[in-house]
Amino acid sequence: MRYLTIALGKGRLAWQTMQLFEKIGITCEEMKDKSSRKLIFVNEEQKLRFFLAKGPDVPTYVEYGAADIGIVGRDTILEENRKLFEVLDLGYGRCNMCVCGPESAKEYLQHAQLIRVATKYPNIAKDYFYNKKHQTVEIIKLNGSIELAPIVGLSEVIVDIVETGSTLRENGLQVLEEVCSLSARMVVNPVSMKMENPRISSLVMQLKAAISERV
Repeated sequence: MRYLTIALGKGRLAWQTMQLFEKIGITCEEMKDKSSRKLIFVNEEQKLRFFLAKGPDVPTYVEYGAADIGIVGRDTILEENRKLFEVLDLGYGRCNMCVCGPESAKEYLQHAQLIRVATKYPNIAKDYFYNKKHQTVEIIKLNGSIELAPIVGLSEVIVDIVETGSTLRENGLQVLEEVCSLSARMVVNPVSMKMENPRISSLVMQLKAAISERV
């Protein structure tokens, strides 16, 4: 039996995923050693391999078959738009992708005016404004501190992930429109889904049962 390789987005997502996997009897003790500098972690008995990657890289590893399965946020899946199967909502990491800005920016959205939109997610923003709202906008790609953009006049609004909204409130901004809801998802390489269907389907079914018990 060959190894099934699972790519995990680094950070809280990875640890929440391993906690969920432990509920269905999948463990990887090597990953608990925080001093380890290993890149690949193996469960020899269950023929599973795990590795940690930056979130935006996970869909790439899965699309090219370097990983059979990936665990990553839906925001990354939508933004990367890779050829892979999204098979399961894992239910954690819930938040929303939103259009945010000062209250005065509501008018620009209501009247579909030409505005500038700052975001780390240009593809998601483009799809929302062009295909759903049918509003022409100029997208400005930023890599961090997106909330700064409308404050200093770089853009009228931003498109960003909102969890609690506290950063927005502290900076005089608010959610103006919700683009989509987000959470951690399991994605699978299409070839792996065909070649390893019994193992992957069994894994998905077990995880579904564990998630429903948790709710």
